[in-house]
Amino acid sequence: MQSDFDLDSYNYELPESLIASRPSEKRGESKLLVYHAKENRIEHRFFYELPNILPKETLLILNQTKVIPCRVLGNKLSGGKVEILVLEFSSGNNSFECLIKTRSKKRVGDKFTIGKDKNSVAEIKAITDRGSFLVHFSLDKNQSLIHFLESEGLIPLPPYIRSGESDEQDKRDYQTVFATNPGSVAAPTAGLHFTEEIMSNLKKEKHDYDFVNLHVGVGTFKPIEAKNILEHKMHHEFFEIKQNLVDKMSEKPRPIIPVGTTSFRTLQSHFELAKTSGLTQCYVYPGRKINPIISGLITNFHLPKSSLLVLVAALIGREKALELYEIAKSNQYRFYSYGDAMLILLR
Repeated sequence: MQSDFDLDSYNYELPESLIASRPSEKRGESKLLVYHAKENRIEHRFFYELPNILPKETLLILNQTKVIPCRVLGNKLSGGKVEILVLEFSSGNNSFECLIKTRSKKRVGDKFTIGKDKNSVAEIKAITDRGSFLVHFSLDKNQSLIHFLESEGLIPLPPYIRSGESDEQDKRDYQTVFATNPGSVAAPTAGLHFTEEIMSNLKKEKHDYDFVNLHVGVGTFKPIEAKNILEHKMHHEFFEIKQNLVDKMSEKPRPIIPVGTTSFRTLQSHFELAKTSGLTQCYVYPGRKINPIISGLITNFHLPKSSLLVLVAALIGREKALELYEIAKSNQYRFYSYGDAMLILLR
């Protein structure tokens, strides 16, 4: 008998053909697997039908974070290629924590030319105890780093999508229609299915939506490595929930459904930390007490042995979660960041 805390019990096989390399041609036409937990019933629908599927007067919670195109290509002074992934954007002295990929060894003092015109320079100032690098950016025309990345950077796709090689189309595709606050290195992917029309139809059907913010870190790409999932350490992420939304959620009984694991972790962080903003390492696994206001979840289909799959298992049980994944596979649902969606209704 497998344990809910055994990492191997969260494994499953996935044909490469079911990994979505691009989103659906029309966002709202993604498939939607609907699981009614109370009745143990499944429906196969399309995402644009969401306003007609949700329980009466549902309040959806959406993550407004915006992905920064923080993958920078450049060259060593010797000519060799380099790839820099900026991990944080809040420094005040133009030195930022980054990951660096080159064929040669990386040392403090190494300099790289970056940008289309090669007029800007990135220099390694220090190596952190986490294996990342403190990089100082000397940018052309005294640009801010965010402004430089918006014009010169690439979207940091996860490695399981086209080997992480993004293009200009991804700058549009890998962003929600409601993205507002720059700060993430990955999209809140369940939100990618929404269109302006769907959001308008939610209001027509007497539903409501509101926004939180959780900046997604590079740790979201990492699978769990500890054999016992209780030993897994989550990465830090910044979250924020406005007080008026906290008040709104307590005004009257109504279904409250977070869109994506990032919105879920924001509501859970507020519940556990009794704070409206700050850093969180929220990790939800089977047996952990869930914020009682949460009535369900809209989510994509996640990687094996990932903290995101473990979160889904915490809501509906590990065996049921894996059973739904097998049903999705047999019905040719598309998996991962650009894939199809699942709506879990807990009550």
